[in-house]
Amino acid sequence: MDIAEKKRKHYSKNVHFQRKQKRNDFDNRNPKTANTLNQAAKKLLDQIGKPQPRAFVPDPYQRVALERVMEGDVLVSAPTGSGKTWIALEAAKQYLANHRGVWYATPLKALSNAKYEEFGSALGRENVGILTGDRKENPDALVIVGTTEILRNQLYDSMHSGTDLGVDLVILDEAHYLGDIDRGVVWEEVLIYLPSRVRILLLSATISNAGSVAKWLTHIRGSECEVVQSVLRPVALHILFRTPKGELTPFLKGDKLFPKVADYVHGEKARSRYSIQTADMNDIVETLREFNLLPAIVFLKSRADCDRAVDSLLPASTDPLDDGFSEFVREFLEPYPELRNQKQLSRLLDCRAASHHAGQLPGWRLLIEKSMVAGYLDVIFSTSTVAAGVNFPARTVVIVQSDRFNGRSFVDITSTDIHQMIGRAGRRGMDLVGFALIVPGKFLKVPLVKTLLLSEPEPLQSRIGVNFSMVLNLLLSHDPLGIEELLGYSFAAFHQNQKQARKINSRLIRDFNKHLSLLQDLNYVDSEGKPTYDGKWAAQLRLDHPLLIAELIKKGHFNDLSPEELAALIAPFVTDKDKDISVSREAWDKTRQLWKQFRGMITDLKPLAQFMISRGFDTPSIMFWPAAAAYLWAQQIDWEELAEHIGADEGDMAMLMLRTADHLRQLCSLQNEQPELARRARQAIEMLVRPPLI
Repeated sequence: MDIAEKKRKHYSKNVHFQRKQKRNDFDNRNPKTANTLNQAAKKLLDQIGKPQPRAFVPDPYQRVALERVMEGDVLVSAPTGSGKTWIALEAAKQYLANHRGVWYATPLKALSNAKYEEFGSALGRENVGILTGDRKENPDALVIVGTTEILRNQLYDSMHSGTDLGVDLVILDEAHYLGDIDRGVVWEEVLIYLPSRVRILLLSATISNAGSVAKWLTHIRGSECEVVQSVLRPVALHILFRTPKGELTPFLKGDKLFPKVADYVHGEKARSRYSIQTADMNDIVETLREFNLLPAIVFLKSRADCDRAVDSLLPASTDPLDDGFSEFVREFLEPYPELRNQKQLSRLLDCRAASHHAGQLPGWRLLIEKSMVAGYLDVIFSTSTVAAGVNFPARTVVIVQSDRFNGRSFVDITSTDIHQMIGRAGRRGMDLVGFALIVPGKFLKVPLVKTLLLSEPEPLQSRIGVNFSMVLNLLLSHDPLGIEELLGYSFAAFHQNQKQARKINSRLIRDFNKHLSLLQDLNYVDSEGKPTYDGKWAAQLRLDHPLLIAELIKKGHFNDLSPEELAALIAPFVTDKDKDISVSREAWDKTRQLWKQFRGMITDLKPLAQFMISRGFDTPSIMFWPAAAAYLWAQQIDWEELAEHIGADEGDMAMLMLRTADHLRQLCSLQNEQPELARRARQAIEMLVRPPLI
């Protein structure tokens, strides 16, 4: 036995000893709730097992969808994990075999990256490209994977140039994003702008008004869109309830609460909600472990709650050195040296648990996702955002609250929210059955959870709206009357009665004319509705606030800036939340000159902002901390040092840098009109996009 092996075994014994001591200490201080199991719950748990291996056989709905998409538009609505990606992959194979192009659009860059790897492995790397803004590989491939915004922008360019998009099938994954408050407009634009010759395949978890969406598409595209639905989960699902005394019981009996749960609710009415304490996370995890319900995802309401849950856990009993997890983590971290000091690393290894939320670095979240998929983790604590778009295989999901933070305040979760969450329970090919465990506490309304579980997901609603980028880009290829006609194709107008449809159309047209009038007054559009010289290049700024940045370009405000300063003054335009973020005194000292430039920028924008407000438009809060953060990062300081200076979560800081780089790429598109600005924008991107962000 060599020295390294002796050290490994010695370390292993020490870890086991320390864990045992910690558990004994905890049990002496906090006697655990005695877990019990009633007979009805036992029958459900007795179904736990692993299915026998068998050759893959497509489900009937998969075969039908694949057959229909070769001839027409198809909307597939099926539960999470039921194999919708198989339909997309097989359709891509058939289109590729006939030398026909495919565009696979997702709402998330991370999801696009994952699908790019999956499609590349299945179809051949040479046949697949990716376009996500920060990634551009093999863009001339017959199969392109990317974000929906990139596809929308390509449609703008195609309409402007009068050229063909060059694809024959567009696949829109996570199609329920059509109803997303912030981004649904992009999905609706894509569906309206796509040429009718291009087939559409929409993939989504259960949509309660799928028929209405399909009828709308049939109406605006002139060819039938067929709905292919499946309500069968690939893995059966049972809903359990853990009483405060530690008893596991079914949650429902038919469409009513199980008697034990009803008794709890009746007793709860006689108590103050604020006297009800949420169960200790160690108790919950031990319950899951005792009844063979791991791995699990525990949904919590905030990032801080997720992190606190991990910090509160006792070490797991499994030795991370025995099953290869330590080596797995070590190999993953080799290209991510900055993650080796991540404060949760020891918890990850010792407790086999992690938090997962948007406040973390992308590389760390990727490690958590890969660890869970590889089967190394027992439990993940996450906000409800992980319910969509991330492949986390879990036997059980745990719900301990019935509200969520919507970015402004805490609101009740919806039926769509809870169905997305419980959709992660049960691993296809690994579980015979999955579970959702409801754990009561002061933030969980049992009657609300019951109602939501028994309800269909909320119907998708149109999020169509008018913005300056849309108007400028559409005016490159349409006259104002043509744009009014396009707005009349909205889903919002279609699913209303005739009187309501006219009202919605009138509202959209008024909003369009309001934007058009302002653009004409600012000389971006002429009196006939055609973009001027300034309007044409401003249309390339496909940003949240294109007019503000265009005005700064017109005034030459960016002309004499270094790449670091350019990055800094673009950064304030990418944040969408007015957060109070602290900046260290040292950081203030290092950014005094930048502060003067920032104030000058605000002064330059003030007349335009006041003019827009007078015309009924909102203007953003422009804060200094994003400028300071981007400036310091562009100066190549270490990530750890940046975190010491700027009091934002690492994930928010990473998103700030990556979105700033996206905005700078829009400036790069002005190569012909502003070559020097485009050159410095490219330099700034290289300064921002570096480890640990890549």
